[in-house]
Amino acid sequence: MSGHSKWSTIKHKKGKKDAERGKIFTKLIKEITTAARQGGGDEGSNPRLRTAVLAAKAVNMPIANIDRAVKKGTGELPGVSYEEKTYEGYGPGGIAIMIESLTDNTNRTTSEIRHLLTRYGGNLGELGCVSWMFAKKGLILVNRQGLEEDRLMELSLDAGAEDMSTEQDVFEIITAPDALEKVRQALEAGKVPVASAEITMIPSTTIRLEGKQAEQMLKLMEMLDDYEDVQHVYANFDIDESAIHEG
Repeated sequence: MSGHSKWSTIKHKKGKKDAERGKIFTKLIKEITTAARQGGGDEGSNPRLRTAVLAAKAVNMPIANIDRAVKKGTGELPGVSYEEKTYEGYGPGGIAIMIESLTDNTNRTTSEIRHLLTRYGGNLGELGCVSWMFAKKGLILVNRQGLEEDRLMELSLDAGAEDMSTEQDVFEIITAPDALEKVRQALEAGKVPVASAEITMIPSTTIRLEGKQAEQMLKLMEMLDDYEDVQHVYANFDIDESAIHEG
């Protein structure tokens, strides 16, 4: 299908090893701190902070870590100030890529992202070159096993979801950004276990990749996602299931 978030599904499918937990925590702490700095430390009036805290709780980040990150953002504790910067470019086969970063050194981050894109068959582009292909949406992933599709669709749409689709062994539920939390709560109230819920960028169309280009694309996404200054990576590729297993 067009317009789905292949990378979100791949990351969910591969899972996160315990050894990677420190990197995940570091990125979430950056996001919590930045959200609190910009919008205050009250989750009730700061949707970005509320989403970040929910993501942190979903990966079992200790409450003390979350509280400390919030206080660093509000200035109650000393902390680093991060600059938000979005990069746009292309991957193998002309794939559109958007990269969101939080960094304390933009020169370092720009240099590293340019290097990674070039190394894996892509290039850094001008701001605005691909962002028009993406729309900000809420994305909820639910494991398919043991769930009735009709019931899940009814629960989701009644709560305000825009669309639902099947992608491999998960259901993808798309919402407006401000409806994400309401739909997530409705699913949990309906005893539906939510695998992940996040604000993401959904491409309007996708490009199919095969063979070496598919391998390069997966490696590029993994390397970008693993880089400590990168918070999120979005791309409009579509890759066959077999290539994902091999990647």
